[in-house]
Amino acid sequence: MKSFKTAIALLLALALCLGLLGCAATAQNPSVADSDAASAADAPNTSAPAAEAPTTMLRIGILQYVTHNALDAAREGFVQALADNGYVEGVNVTYDVQNAQADTNNLSTAGNRFVNDKVDLVLAIATPAAQSIASLTTDIPILFTAVTDPVDARLVKSAEEPGGNVTGTNDMNPIAEQLDLLVKLVPDAKTVGILYTSSEDNSIIQAKIAKAEAEKRGLSVAEQTVANTNDVQQAMQSLAGKCDAVYIPTDNTLASAMPTVGAVAEEYKLPVICGASTMVEDGGLATLGINYYNLGYQTGEMAVRVLKGEPTATMPVESLQKFDFLINGGVAAAIGITVPEDLKAYISDTLK
Repeated sequence: MKSFKTAIALLLALALCLGLLGCAATAQNPSVADSDAASAADAPNTSAPAAEAPTTMLRIGILQYVTHNALDAAREGFVQALADNGYVEGVNVTYDVQNAQADTNNLSTAGNRFVNDKVDLVLAIATPAAQSIASLTTDIPILFTAVTDPVDARLVKSAEEPGGNVTGTNDMNPIAEQLDLLVKLVPDAKTVGILYTSSEDNSIIQAKIAKAEAEKRGLSVAEQTVANTNDVQQAMQSLAGKCDAVYIPTDNTLASAMPTVGAVAEEYKLPVICGASTMVEDGGLATLGINYYNLGYQTGEMAVRVLKGEPTATMPVESLQKFDFLINGGVAAAIGITVPEDLKAYISDTLK
């Protein structure tokens, strides 16, 4: 019996020692206990489903009316503005770019696709594209660019307070200053031809203003319209016999056909003042006009504000504040125009 009691005492003493050793080990290496607690905390909670991470990928539809350098530049500026503000393609934004190639049926098809896909925002480039998509949805935010008069186009209630899901940037030209440029480059001009597309609302508005500005400067006006690019060569040839210089506003059809305009202008030694710098690059003589990349970039900055929650209804339509002088030196030489000394700085080195 005595030996049994002794054995029990020894076992109890041993257990006590092991307990003290365990406490000492934990005190010397507290990470052991912390690791166990962290493991328990990291273990999945089987009593309730884990919360899903929020989706950050945004979808933006881009509806472009037609392919030409000005509208392409506006699209590129828009995408760059979003990238500069953290919306990077393939990371947190995807673009569905649709080009209607001046076909109204294509505009409708692409617009319905955006609506059905419930994209987060639409960029509409040029008046017909903006009008088409705006007729299809009042829910998806729409930013337009390259629209001359959004009020006249019935896209917004007013430029100051659009009042709906549509806003953006206009491309109204400094038409008075462009006519001043025409007079300076062609001081002996008596008659100016105004060439534009009869079906483009933005062109009609600008042509009306240009006619009034020309008459203010004592110039006679010869108007000529086209229905499509197939008419451009004949229209230019017709004007060549009637005028001393030609004015072309920011017109989608004519922007697409500027190489044709330039070829006829060179043949007949006819100066052409254009509404956009890209049109000068493609064959016109000169402009004080819209830089469409900058206009698109400005529209992209507006889109960032919309994506962050600012309502389109109270976001005023914006205008480009700085216009670009550009003179095509090669064209000037080919048609015999002497550029005044104070404008020589605006001759493009790449166009000489």
